Amino acid sequence: MRSPHIQRSICPEPGDFHSDVSLAPSWISTAMLENMRFPYELPALPYALDELSPFISENTLRFHHGRHHQAYIDALNQAIDDTEFEAMPLRALIRATAAKTGHAAVFNNAAQAWNHAFYWDSLRPPGGGEPPPVLRQMIEASFGSVAACKEALTDAAVTQFGTGWAWLVLEDGRIRVMKTGEADNPLTRAAIPLLAIDVWEHAYYLDYQNRRKDHVAGVVDHLLNWDFAASHLA
Repeated sequence: MRSPHIQRSICPEPGDFHSDVSLAPSWISTAMLENMRFPYELPALPYALDELSPFISENTLRFHHGRHHQAYIDALNQAIDDTEFEAMPLRALIRATAAKTGHAAVFNNAAQAWNHAFYWDSLRPPGGGEPPPVLRQMIEASFGSVAACKEALTDAAVTQFGTGWAWLVLEDGRIRVMKTGEADNPLTRAAIPLLAIDVWEHAYYLDYQNRRKDHVAGVVDHLLNWDFAASHLA
């Protein structure tokens, strides 16, 4: 063991990144995390803690980001310390350990660290509305309308059994919706993730208790970051 203790990383203050738009692209969390190497630190949010309210409260975001996401970061560092996975980029690490029973702890924590960063960037205040033209055209070609796409994404999030995620992805040249259980994500498949919705209970229980459908409706109608989704089409 190279280091007997992995020091807990400190949550950056969202305001440090939000005050200047040039320093805070709406996909800052994913970019920050993917540009890190071991030991990983908690990436900043691309907005202040209270900016997703009333659809996601400051209290929920504080716990979700500062406690739950932090816990995955800490567990990932502990799992890969002094292993061959230290030097791997995060996406490569996730793909290398997917469905490998001997590396379940590495995969689960690496995937959840990445999933959460991608989820933060999938939201913005104010979000929702209409996708950019290129993405809208692709959505209409795949679903018939943006409304039908939102309905499919909502259904995937609401009907995911137990913990997991709902995703908007690009697969085989078409926009599709998929859902994954627990830590699984589209990086383990031949699909490009565009948006994520977290349906683990810690994402919404403080605000909505067991009303997952209400949480998902708030995210889809008012918080989705369509510009972030469109950025992955290039």
